[in-house]
Amino acid sequence: MPVLDPRDPEALTRAARALVAGELVGLPTETVYGLAARADDDAAVARIYAAKGRPLDHPLIVHVADAQAAEAFVRQPPGLPARARALMAQFWPGPLTIVVPRRPGVAQAAAAGAPTVALRCPDHPVAQALLRQAAALGVPGVAAPSANRFGRVSPTQAAHVAAEFGPALVVLDGGDCREGIESVIVDCSRAATFLLRPGTLSRARIEAVLGEPLLAPDAHAPRTPGALASHYAPAAPVQLCAGAGLAEAVRAQRAAHPQGRIGVYSRHPVQALADVPGVLAWPMPDNAQRAAHELFAMLRRFDAESVTSIWIEQPPADPEWDGVRDRLQRASNR
Repeated sequence: MPVLDPRDPEALTRAARALVAGELVGLPTETVYGLAARADDDAAVARIYAAKGRPLDHPLIVHVADAQAAEAFVRQPPGLPARARALMAQFWPGPLTIVVPRRPGVAQAAAAGAPTVALRCPDHPVAQALLRQAAALGVPGVAAPSANRFGRVSPTQAAHVAAEFGPALVVLDGGDCREGIESVIVDCSRAATFLLRPGTLSRARIEAVLGEPLLAPDAHAPRTPGALASHYAPAAPVQLCAGAGLAEAVRAQRAAHPQGRIGVYSRHPVQALADVPGVLAWPMPDNAQRAAHELFAMLRRFDAESVTSIWIEQPPADPEWDGVRDRLQRASNR
């Protein structure tokens, strides 16, 4: 089945009916493309786990059209915590996932059996249109992890999804994802509030709404997507290096191993490697938002170029780089 143009009303209808029937759909969001199934159908959600090769004890994020739709997945009483409501009011729709107590008997498979559920309202017109059309047909929300094989690089283009899963999957083409890395995950299910995964939405903005600091995950943190030490990995091993020594390190590797191809992604000028055979070098933006936007597409480009190793300049320690730094650290852990 070809990638569908969501400007065609029939494409959205086709995708919505696929969700109703328990089938999978490639869904564009502002962060990355998701592999979606109706969250209230455990058999449909099981197809996500099977297609991705994802362990069944790794929960999925449930995507909803708005805060009202989220209520269907929240334990009643007490309902949404006040902190969660405040964050939803400020940042939804947007790249923020909130973990809250789950309504018993709902989204059991999507939550991997946990008493909590991770909820997000995507800020993408195609995602919103599909969620609302599916809701009109009785689908309260969709579980939608990144549309890639488990542990691999997340997709930010419809073509990436098609390459992962082939022509049998319905994929809506929403263009390049604006953010480029997955959402921030904040745990509001306990007395304190925890930052479980960084993203493009800064810690400072979240804390300003909460009026309290976000804590680091502890031993009691719920399981969440993207929490494994090794994740988001391209086919070739990734090595992180300080920018000042990167060119020298690449030259040394090339001299020791003259075969193969080396991919380089650096904020420092890459012209110094122009004369080194077998080196494919691209500049990394100095701006964290732009770097996040293109990061996964760049890693996929290295895969397409069949490089045998990848060298990437270590991002700055500044807070706005937390999401990029997190993804690169996990990509380099093999």
